[in-house]
Amino acid sequence: MNEEPNRPWPAAGATDQEVKTGGPAEDVVEPADALPEASLEQLSPRIREAAIRAGWTSLMPVQAKGIPYFLAKRDLMVQSRTGSGKTGAYLLPILDRIDLDRASCQALVLVPTRELALQVSREAELLCGSAGMRSVVVYGGAAYGPQIEGFKKGAHLVVGTPGRILDHLLKRTLSLKDLRILVFDEADRMLSMGFYPDMRRLQKFVPEHRINGYMFSATYPAFVLRLAGEFLKEPEFLSLSRDRVHVAETEHIFYIVPPMKKDRSLVKIIEVENPLSAIIFCNTKANVHYVSVVLQRFGYDADELSADLSQAAREKVMAKLRKGDLRFLVATDVAARGIDIPELSHVIQYEPGEDPESYIHRAGRTGRAGATGQSITLVAGMEEIKLRQVGEQYGIPLQERTLPTDEEVGTLVGQRVTAKLEADLRSRDGLQLERMNRFTALARSLGQEEDEAAVVAMLLDDYYQRTLNVAPEAPVEARPAAQPSAAPDRRPSSNRPPRRRRDR
Repeated sequence: MNEEPNRPWPAAGATDQEVKTGGPAEDVVEPADALPEASLEQLSPRIREAAIRAGWTSLMPVQAKGIPYFLAKRDLMVQSRTGSGKTGAYLLPILDRIDLDRASCQALVLVPTRELALQVSREAELLCGSAGMRSVVVYGGAAYGPQIEGFKKGAHLVVGTPGRILDHLLKRTLSLKDLRILVFDEADRMLSMGFYPDMRRLQKFVPEHRINGYMFSATYPAFVLRLAGEFLKEPEFLSLSRDRVHVAETEHIFYIVPPMKKDRSLVKIIEVENPLSAIIFCNTKANVHYVSVVLQRFGYDADELSADLSQAAREKVMAKLRKGDLRFLVATDVAARGIDIPELSHVIQYEPGEDPESYIHRAGRTGRAGATGQSITLVAGMEEIKLRQVGEQYGIPLQERTLPTDEEVGTLVGQRVTAKLEADLRSRDGLQLERMNRFTALARSLGQEEDEAAVVAMLLDDYYQRTLNVAPEAPVEARPAAQPSAAPDRRPSSNRPPRRRRDR
């Protein structure tokens, strides 16, 4: 999605505090040792001139509050919604901190998609191009030549997707030896798209000298916080969410879905939300079995828990869930009573419970012990009214999200498959590449006709199914011996964001 123009946020009639922060005071979280926010007039001539070139007359709240931490060289995690001006919040201080006389990469911005990479690149050119800051944008699917040429010309800022950045690092066409600033934009999306292994391998090329790291994310679930701990040094936290702060709490979300297509709607939601682990609640044993079978047919590791199961079978299912060996548990309220999984990321209610108290019981399975969780409910017809009444009764802030279309799901799944395939390709040795080249001509010819496209789609679907449930401890492929040595990985690696480690 595109960033909104840099303009004042609040509407007429907003309070002084809302004008200052861009939202109600209780929606703003700042570091304990908070820095005073900056105004455009207080910043360096270089930054002021960049803002004038873009036609900006003032800073947006995330810029006013975030820029001082960049200039003070303090690592920071920023929670800010799309369209809040976050791109300018890191581009302006990057311009101030780099040495324009040094022709090398001094700032690296990692983004999840080529669309966002191009968007950031365009804004960098608008803000910083006339000041003499050179930038280059890199992403998969584009020719290597112009990207390498940009490096040779001494790009100060590199913006790109983790996979293509890693390609250049492995080929030694890009060096990070002079890196000063590392930015993760939309970190939650990068992890949900399967970039975690690439990001861990990329970390081995980050220089040992002190660099500053900054992370921007709409939400900070547990797996994003773990990533921050791996790349940032004692990061502080700044939130300017206009809605609410999504840290150490449960989000309450609902989707309005077609009554006769709840099962397919559930699959779409799972693809978009990409839960690390979830309990899916149904009201009847029949629905538990049906939903479990649907998920299994779509390739997910799912199992069911109902009162019909023997005690031994129930204990076996629960053991798998607690070890992290089972991603989805489908259950009734009776079967799920007493379940306590500390790192359960999601609760999904396939249908609202039969009484208001059951919503509290179900939602309480996630977001425990200070962790972040999401409670997602699928509603059809009159179920929406029933759910809103529960929200009003218990003061629960319900967020409605739009059910994704088939095209949106297809695009997202395609991006994930591309990232995984590119990562697999990077891990191949010379002999494997030689063997693979036997099929290059065939690969180029396929897809020209409808039946040929169906063959390719079948192969991609088979590949995607195999990657849905990769064990969370699958090791990152070893890098070529010619690359710099590094400490061994300490975190789980998979094609999904890191899940809870299995018990030893």
